[in-house]
Amino acid sequence: MSEAERAREFKRELTEVIPHLRAFARGLCGRPDLADDLVQEALMKAWAAQERFQPGTSMRAWTFVILRNAYLTDMRRNRFRADYDETVAERILTAPAGQEGPLHLSDMHRALLTLPPERREALLLVGAGGFSYEEAAEICGCAVGTIKSRVGRARAALNAMLDDGDIPQRSTGDAVAHNAIMGELDEMAEPQVNGNS
Repeated sequence: MSEAERAREFKRELTEVIPHLRAFARGLCGRPDLADDLVQEALMKAWAAQERFQPGTSMRAWTFVILRNAYLTDMRRNRFRADYDETVAERILTAPAGQEGPLHLSDMHRALLTLPPERREALLLVGAGGFSYEEAAEICGCAVGTIKSRVGRARAALNAMLDDGDIPQRSTGDAVAHNAIMGELDEMAEPQVNGNS
């Protein structure tokens, strides 16, 4: 394979993982604008380091490591923590009594954001990302048992929230959150619609 062919193949594979990176980033930091910045940073780093990518290996796993490292660097700089207020988070965990009805995607999204970051990350990688425990452990740089534990605890916490009705309250006036969620749903549906035409 020539250098030009390798470059084209790298670009094609990198482009294909962008929706996965966006979903992972949004799950990690909870805000679409910050997630998009994080994805852009990860893509630029991946592009700059393309000579380190081993053809034939998983582009998705490689770019998830880059994105995760960028996220952790930003966390250390408190870029994403600035919007988190523990008192507010505790207050919104209690749903009003008698709230019944279907679980909405936005409810699950808010519940997911209440999990500790390492558990949320593990659950996103294994549950939503489709990575095996081994792949997720490699991405996170920890033992497989640690990933299994984090996923198990994350699932247990989400189940407890659902069972107890402690899903974080929806803000009826939060048009930004509503539009972001609807945008994500549209993006997820778009490839299926285009693929079925």
